[in-house]
Amino acid sequence: MKNQVKFALLSAALASGAWAAPFMAIGDGAELFLTGTLGIRSDDNVYLAKKAESDLIFEVVPGIGVTFGKNAQLKGNLSLAETFSNYADNSKLNTQLFSGSFNSGYDDGKLKLDFNIGYSELNQNNADFRDLTRRDLFDVGGKTEVEISQLSKVGAGVAFNHTNYRRPGYADVDSLEVPLNYYYRWTEKTDISLGYRYRDYKVDIGSDSTDHFFSVGARGEFSPKLTGRFALGLNSRNLDRGGDETLLGVESSFTYEISPKTRFNFSVSNDFGTSPQGQQQKNFTLGGTLSTDLSQEWTVSGGMNYRAIDYGRRTDDYFELNLGAVYIISANMRIQGGYAYRSYASDISSIEFKNNVFSVAANFSY
Repeated sequence: MKNQVKFALLSAALASGAWAAPFMAIGDGAELFLTGTLGIRSDDNVYLAKKAESDLIFEVVPGIGVTFGKNAQLKGNLSLAETFSNYADNSKLNTQLFSGSFNSGYDDGKLKLDFNIGYSELNQNNADFRDLTRRDLFDVGGKTEVEISQLSKVGAGVAFNHTNYRRPGYADVDSLEVPLNYYYRWTEKTDISLGYRYRDYKVDIGSDSTDHFFSVGARGEFSPKLTGRFALGLNSRNLDRGGDETLLGVESSFTYEISPKTRFNFSVSNDFGTSPQGQQQKNFTLGGTLSTDLSQEWTVSGGMNYRAIDYGRRTDDYFELNLGAVYIISANMRIQGGYAYRSYASDISSIEFKNNVFSVAANFSY
């Protein structure tokens, strides 16, 4: 029944688009788009296992998108998509997964409001998920920022996430996060900040936890070519089964403009985590991406990410390299290709892996 409802929604939208122009105005400032992706990727380790197994995967992703509020104080977008993945050698891994999201925002110069809600069916691998772990993710949240004087602003938000794993051995998760921030204008283009973040983490396996992050930081344009934000402070975790821990908390994201056509994005993070198997973690991550516009049609990029996962008795190392290129054929179509290399090292040799993925896809929007 769930699949019938999702297909009915997609079919109705696609049918209405078929009888209209390539895109359709559905109201004052609102438009309906039909979206789609045709892709193929070669994966030499589909399970991210010590003993690799390769396969060729074909993906078809039809979808719809609705945008409203263009050039208005209130704007937003809705997107729905169905992803069909077919494996050439392992047909038992074939999936049909739905995703949908709605985002909206309001900005009148003194007050900012943002709201988001989404649902995604996932069947992906990464450093924490192996064997193509099937799971459903629901998230909803909102945040606001209001000017209280010519030199200061306050911001607040709330975010709730629920992850439901569709296989045994993994912990369903409910997380609630509430950030509070005070911003003071230090220069015309830079704010300094004081912040506090509360996070409640409930799991079916392992210990529930409560985190408190007190920070100082800054955001804005630090030089004509450097923009971004950072928060640095004390992060503490309290476990419901006993035990407290603290670490130096870091959250940062920066963009450096090397030239008008070349950008370097980099980030650093140090935070607590809980593995899908309910194990406590301390995660230090470091990442950077270099991208350049070779022409109006061509963009190329390359990036590296490193993550140190501290489990207390051991620290695992995860490394990822990404190379990509995008060719814009028109405003409605683009072709993108990529290569990804992943490596996981641990004192437990049975969970180590290496992985190479080559991919190419065509994206459409009408």
